Amino acid sequence: MLGTRNGTVSEFDGASGLGVVSDVAGERWPFHCVSIVDGTRTIEPGTPVEFVVEVRVSRLEAVSIRPVASSPG
Repeated sequence: MLGTRNGTVSEFDGASGLGVVSDVAGERWPFHCVSIVDGTRTIEPGTPVEFVVEVRVSRLEAVSIRPVASSPG
């Protein structure tokens, strides 16, 4: 579980501050907006991110979520 992962924000509800990040292996990790490191408390679905998985409130969640530039395709 240790280490930085890459993925994409697949869901985000600005009203509740809850979202889901899907990693490159297809696993889905819930998160709360306070885990977005830039302090904005909002992030668009489809945003490529780096994140860490940690135990929060008795479950595994994405934390330290950092938007990253997408690779040229």
